[in-house]
Amino acid sequence: MPAICGIALALCFFSRAIFAQASTPVPAKALVFLGDSLTAGLGVQPSEAFPALIAEKVRAAGLPFQVENAGLSGDTSAGALRRMEWLLQRPIDVLVIELGGNDGLRGLPVKSLKANLQSIIDKAKAKNPAVKIVIAGMQIPPNLGADYAAAFADVYAELARENTAVLIPFLLEGVGGHRDLNQPDMIHPTAAGHRIVAELVWRTLEPILRKG
Repeated sequence: MPAICGIALALCFFSRAIFAQASTPVPAKALVFLGDSLTAGLGVQPSEAFPALIAEKVRAAGLPFQVENAGLSGDTSAGALRRMEWLLQRPIDVLVIELGGNDGLRGLPVKSLKANLQSIIDKAKAKNPAVKIVIAGMQIPPNLGADYAAAFADVYAELARENTAVLIPFLLEGVGGHRDLNQPDMIHPTAAGHRIVAELVWRTLEPILRKG
């Protein structure tokens, strides 16, 4: 009888250990949106910016990701690069890079834009070699010249190809240039514009997050 009781007690402890292990929550992975005022949601409520809308979709899908909006209005690629050390206090699992608009509006060298974005990618990979990179392409008006505008647009495709990253060719596809989807400055989307951006980004992100 004592031997049977001992076996039963051991099985009880074993089953509790299995239950405790199975019930331990899986740590959330980090999905970070690094960008400028488009990511920050300038002119709309924080909950209306496209990263917040993506966070809602992530929760609804039950995916184990914590979404961080690291958008900063007015930021350039150089400014975002300086912020990377702070952002990388924990490894990033999926990094969405939306930068360059302010570089282009200021006519900054395209080579510097590419070098800064490459350094951002390199820092993210140094912290987590398995990080998935998504690059959101941007376009600028041709007022600085057709050659500059073309070289600017090419940067994003080049970076995606050279880093085996996923490219969203133009973040504002279907929104840019539409007066009813943009604020009076015709640069920053309205809440309705952000919803369209979120759908575009989600079509790219969802397969990546589900694989992750």
